[in-house]
Amino acid sequence: MGYADPSSSRDLLGNRTLFFIFICAFALVTLLQQILYGRNYIKRGLQFSWQNGGEELGNWTGIFNFTDDGAVKTGSDAGGRYFEFSEGPLDFNSTKCLDLRQDLMAVKVLSMVKETELFDRWKSLQICKWEINVTEANIFRSALARCCNAPSFLFTTQKNTPLGTKLRYEVDTSGIFQITPEIFNIFPKDMPYYRSQFKKCAVVGNGGILKNSKCGKEIDSADFVFRCNLPPISHKYVADVGMKTDVVTINPSIITDRFQRLEKWRKPFYEVLQRYENASILLPAFYNTRNTDVSIRVKYVLDDFDSQQSVYYFHPQYLINVSRFWLIQGVRAKRISSGLILVTAALELCDEVHLYGFWGFPMNPSGVFITHHYYDNVKPRPGFHAMPSEIFNFIHMHSKGILRVHTGSCC
Repeated sequence: MGYADPSSSRDLLGNRTLFFIFICAFALVTLLQQILYGRNYIKRGLQFSWQNGGEELGNWTGIFNFTDDGAVKTGSDAGGRYFEFSEGPLDFNSTKCLDLRQDLMAVKVLSMVKETELFDRWKSLQICKWEINVTEANIFRSALARCCNAPSFLFTTQKNTPLGTKLRYEVDTSGIFQITPEIFNIFPKDMPYYRSQFKKCAVVGNGGILKNSKCGKEIDSADFVFRCNLPPISHKYVADVGMKTDVVTINPSIITDRFQRLEKWRKPFYEVLQRYENASILLPAFYNTRNTDVSIRVKYVLDDFDSQQSVYYFHPQYLINVSRFWLIQGVRAKRISSGLILVTAALELCDEVHLYGFWGFPMNPSGVFITHHYYDNVKPRPGFHAMPSEIFNFIHMHSKGILRVHTGSCC
């Protein structure tokens, strides 16, 4: 008959005691973490003082979900981000929004934070109702006037490029282009637009962020609409991207790849342009020598079909100056995007600029993967543009009240 070792009983009891102490300590640490997390969450998102003439309007009535653009939705979708106030969004210059804007602007360079952290700060700012900061916008507009001067040099005109001018290409290695009488006569006499001509402008990029945005009506309500690189605006996409177009750019590579440089059948190209109705066509004819002939051919095609659409060409010196300006702002790329060029021009021609379809990341602000374009997922040539850097600048400008970036639903 065996006997139990008394010391083993004591060891077992001691182990149980230690295990119990460990469980209690773990529970206590977890509780403290939840308390601290809760305080931080309240500080970051829930304690809003919504003011209207100095009176607080934040009255809790249930659960509300803020979309990326600051709208309030009721519901119980567990995937959303919820706040305990029914009023809103917050005033852009409220204390809370000033803090959120400062949080975003504190990120001086994109490499300072992970993309997810940048997205979180951007999403937090969406509770603030954007409004233009006239002072900041005028300061930025003045800087653009000194460096670039879109009202005088956005397009190549008879006024800024007289007959006989030896026009230097944007890419210096391409040399110069002699302005002959034939070419001179296809230029407009002067710029058709002037400084701050339009109250509200929409610059529409082609990013996948536009898909299912329902921003079409809002885009079409703008006084002037810019679009990039001949994007599709058929009924399939109109709810998200609208149809109104005042200026649309065309990259000559599109004409080369899709329309055989207009050397054969021209009607398909003409029919595509008619979808944009009376929109003006804008091309970088003097970027390099390869672009010139095919860009000028666009003018002849439209004349052959008696089209009323105007054809304009970027002034190469304007493009050089814009690239230098954004290089100083930290955009380092082989070439800045057409969208950035149009945004730069719009800031001089419009009082208020709204951006749609601009988001240079593979995920939307909520971390959901999106297609590269709203109409396909064809990626650009790597290393040619610096889209994340461009969007990063736009986010800062949004925070300062210079322009507004739309990344959420417009409904």
